[in-house]
Amino acid sequence: MNPPEPPELPEDVCPYPRVFVTVSGAHLYGFPSRDSDLDLRGAHLLPPEEVVGLVQGPETLTWMSPDRQTDLVTHDLLKFCRLLRKRNGYVLEQLLSPLVRETTPVHEELTALAPSLVTRHHAHHYLGFARTQWRLHERTGELKPLLYTFRVLLTGIHLMRTGEVLCDLNELEGGPAYLPELIGLKRSAEHVAAPAGDFAPDVAALTARLEEEQAASRLPEEPRDGTALHDLVVRVRLAGGGGPAPRDCA
Repeated sequence: MNPPEPPELPEDVCPYPRVFVTVSGAHLYGFPSRDSDLDLRGAHLLPPEEVVGLVQGPETLTWMSPDRQTDLVTHDLLKFCRLLRKRNGYVLEQLLSPLVRETTPVHEELTALAPSLVTRHHAHHYLGFARTQWRLHERTGELKPLLYTFRVLLTGIHLMRTGEVLCDLNELEGGPAYLPELIGLKRSAEHVAAPAGDFAPDVAALTARLEEEQAASRLPEEPRDGTALHDLVVRVRLAGGGGPAPRDCA
């Protein structure tokens, strides 16, 4: 299911140049519902005076459309890159999302650097996220957190094996045979109960597999980008916070 076209963003939504905007959430993960909202994520660029001066610009900007069907969250480039360096799989997925709405040369530079930022410790992000979603499923019985649990475990396993970020549950290998059926059920509505069944053994098995893949992974302990990410942030910031306008990829 292709993501819907986002509405025109009001000019005051983000008064700063945007580095990129991509689609995240269920549309990226391969199980959007007919009524799923559209999650847009990205980065913006504060001018130097709003970083080094007494009046600080917003590190994070959020906006939701009047119909509440589209939400946009962007971080200032510095905050976004700090999150990348903290082995945050969520922002790594946003950066590398194939569903690109706006891009710039800076986005392309960040994307090129991404492989050097992946470490075996990214597994902790996916293990923690899976635990949170599994608890939510146990508490609510909903299908959505169950699919999130499987998605993040399989993404983490694939990342540990290959160093590649792959988020679409339809493309990830190694999951239970019933996953396509669950994905089909999720397409009917955003909030629907999971079918009856004991999913705990499969979740436990994939959790153990991710832990094993982390232990065996050839990914490095620390990012290998050297000072490249730092240099990029400094260079772009000192250019004045401007740069080329984003290219619309919708």
